[in-house]
Formats: sequence, structure tokens, C-alpha cells
Amino acid sequence: MSNERAPLGENSVVAVVVTRHRRDLLADSLKIIGTQTHPVDHLVVVDNGPDQPARDVVEAFPLPFTYLPSHRNLGGAGGFALGMLHALALGAEWVWLADDDGRPADENVLAVLLEEAQRRGLAEVSPVVANIDDPDKLAFPLRRGLTWKRSSAELGTDFLPGIASLMNGALFRASTLEVTGVPDLRLFFRGDEVELHRRLVRSGLPFGTSLKTAYLHPNGSDEFKPMLGGRFHAQDPENEVKRYYTYRNRGYLLSQPGMRKIGALEVLRFGLYFVGVKRDPKAFVRWLRLVRQGRKERFYRY
Repeated sequence: MSNERAPLGENSVVAVVVTRHRRDLLADSLKIIGTQTHPVDHLVVVDNGPDQPARDVVEAFPLPFTYLPSHRNLGGAGGFALGMLHALALGAEWVWLADDDGRPADENVLAVLLEEAQRRGLAEVSPVVANIDDPDKLAFPLRRGLTWKRSSAELGTDFLPGIASLMNGALFRASTLEVTGVPDLRLFFRGDEVELHRRLVRSGLPFGTSLKTAYLHPNGSDEFKPMLGGRFHAQDPENEVKRYYTYRNRGYLLSQPGMRKIGALEVLRFGLYFVGVKRDPKAFVRWLRLVRQGRKERFYRY
């Protein structure tokens, strides 16, 4: 379903949102997207859960939109791939990504990102991803060297080159996606953003995070368990489904060019966590099995 009215013009921006069974959160996100001081030219919403459709939520959007229900759950990876390809097919010059459980911090986010991208000649630019319940803190810890940053104040005040969160407010040039491609459907969710980031790094294109604006997202720091006084962390999701996709996809990622050097360190780090900290050798064996499955590219659904 669409209310497209006219072909997209020069420097057009298409916002892409992926949703599944979170109507209220989606409505909050679309409300802020629809009031940006630099308005989006078109909205594309991919609904991975049309058994509980969000069609009416999207129809309330005040600007041109396309609603794409997917009767097979494509996950975040496939949902964003479908939405981004549709945005390119519409003629977008810029593609702005947003998940349904987060939202731009204010009505100026898109304007700031566009200004930063044009002034710095960036292929992609992201906002800071802040904790929606405490915006002075980061939604996800950020490693800089051997230290982990957990607040926005620790990052500086201007720009972080070569660092970006790609599904939470990221703004891509269309020409960038011609080089990097779109997320890999096989990953389903967990790690798809890291894999796209890997391709962006290897492309040599300039990108980074603007510290002048923010995107709000639920706190995701609890999954990262500290070790050795906080010098190292291990990701340990709270349920079996998330662990399955996180560890399986991580195995695939570590077998790819640009990430192979850290593979041996991963075994030591997670071995220390599961055996030395969590005291659960069986969990370490499960981790190893899933990592090997990902390396062999056996992308079976959970």
C-alpha cells in the first residue's frame, strides 16, 4: 500500500523502518520522523508481522509512504534489505534507517546529519545512539582502545570518524549502497549491522558518527558482561534465540576479510567468560558449536 504522489527529486531522503508486532513503539518513532525540520520525501515501512498489522499506524503518517507487509519474517537484516532496495528503486538520493523500538531524539536530527554529510563529504553518517531512558548514557557501550565508553560525554563534542551504528538513525548516500550492498538476509538478525559496517570499512569510503545529534534506543548494555575490571566484555544475551543468532552470526563474521585477526582472541575472551566468570563450560561448548556453524555458513533458522 502506498500514497506516493510524485517522483522523488534531487537530494531526496527516504526513511526506512522495519517493524514487527510493536505498533505503539512504531507510532512513537513515526511521529518524530514525520516532524523533522528537514522533512523526509518518502517513508518505507517493512512489516515483518502482518498477522498483527501496523497498516493503520503507517497510514496516519502525514507524508508520502509505502507499507510493505512481509508474510515471511525476514528479520531485521532482510527487512532492511527489502526497504533499502525499495528506497533506491523510488529514486532516493539518501536512505535514512530507523528501527521500530527507537526514534530520533528531536526534530532536527535529519537536518544535522545531512549538513554533516555534505560538509564533510561523507558516504554515511550516524547520530549517537543514546539510552532512551537516560539520554546522557549510550544505549550500547563503545570500545575505544582498551576502554569502554558508556556516556555521550566521554566521546567528545564533534565527530568520530570510522565509527557508526548503522540501523539506528544512520543516513546513507544511495551511491554508498551501490558499493557496500544491503544487509545479508541470511543473518536474519544479530550481526547484520556489524557485517554491513565491515563492508563499509573495507570500501574505503569516509563515514562516521556526528556527536551533535542523537537517536534514542532502549538500553542494550546489559548484554555486555565485564571481565578483568572492565577491560574486556563478553556478549551474553538473555534468551536462547538471541544467543543462537548472536553466536552463529559472529562465527560467520570472524571468517570474513577484515575480521579474521580477532578470531583467536574471541575464543580466549569467551572461554574466560564462560569458564572463568560464569562457571559454565557447557555454555562455552555451545558457543564453540554455534561459531563453527556460522563459519561453515550453515544459516539454519532457530
